[in-house]
Amino acid sequence: MKLLSRRPLLTLALLGLAGCTTTPVPRAAARPELAYAVGADLSFLAQAEARGAVFKDQGQPKPGLRIFRDHGYNWIRLRIFNAPPKLPNDLAYTIALAREARRLGFRFLLDFHYSDTWADPDKQFLPAAWTGKSHAELVQLIHDYTRDTIRAFRAAGVMPDMVQPGNEVIAGMLWPDGRLPAQWDHFAALLKSAIAGIDAGRGDAPRPLVMIHIDRGGDWPGTKAFFDRCVAYGVDFDVIGQSYYPWWHGSILDLRENLRRTAEAYGKDIIVVEAAYNWRPAEYKAGGAPFPETPEGQREFLEEVNRAVLATPHGRGKGVFWWEPAVSPSPIHSRGMFDADGNALPVISVFDKFARGHPPRKPGP
Repeated sequence: MKLLSRRPLLTLALLGLAGCTTTPVPRAAARPELAYAVGADLSFLAQAEARGAVFKDQGQPKPGLRIFRDHGYNWIRLRIFNAPPKLPNDLAYTIALAREARRLGFRFLLDFHYSDTWADPDKQFLPAAWTGKSHAELVQLIHDYTRDTIRAFRAAGVMPDMVQPGNEVIAGMLWPDGRLPAQWDHFAALLKSAIAGIDAGRGDAPRPLVMIHIDRGGDWPGTKAFFDRCVAYGVDFDVIGQSYYPWWHGSILDLRENLRRTAEAYGKDIIVVEAAYNWRPAEYKAGGAPFPETPEGQREFLEEVNRAVLATPHGRGKGVFWWEPAVSPSPIHSRGMFDADGNALPVISVFDKFARGHPPRKPGP
């Protein structure tokens, strides 16, 4: 998720192949089939509730995780920073929130930013402890940090079901060493080393699915340019993750076309792993909004995104995650699923009709 404006991706230059210097741990041949994910990135939820935020469903205060579970959400996405000086999303915080989610039956996607702060196409800052390191040292550091983090989640009983090695990595990671388009050799080595670290950290536990996440929801040429290179470099991954915010990424028709072409080209499962829309005017104050920036317009947006994902050929559309629906008052509160008083907005119920089906049990005699 970008909090600032984006720069267009430069044309990717043709470079030679490069491998990762870290030997991967052998993995099980079978990989789990991915059922449809109804997800939310709730990385700020625990902080918001600790600060006194109260979230309500139909006027009734409830724990935020329970509200999402009651409306059909079955996945939680949590980001992790290396050593954040200001943001809460360190290892201990993320493990604690993952435990609460797992108790309620959520599956868990872990999103490595590989930074002490936000990482996205406009910025991929090195962790402070990794500054001044050589490329070879960074390849080893990303492997060992990923391995040790996954081990910690496994030891805590919350092994991730899916892992993102990097956040919105269309422009690379760990700049300047792995910055794209100039450093594809370095970026591929870093990415493959991170994936090897996932395998090393899991031990004999089931292997998490690996998602490669970019921010080109409505951009087929940009998506193709990136994933063609990943395939050419032999990056081994399971799921393509896309961000889709219409003010950055185009129309719903653009999204549908990109999902169609991506499914045909790569034969991978695809998740719109970040999507959001505003329930009050924010991005389209000058006009041109594809949906009204109102509570009903926000609901309609999610319904249309979900339809686009469900229409992906060969059943490759595997879910939608909303980015940060439960936060304290902040600049991103307009994209949340709760109004200024903490009341759930109509968007919270979009997946009710998909998740509910069994009739209520009749009371016993």
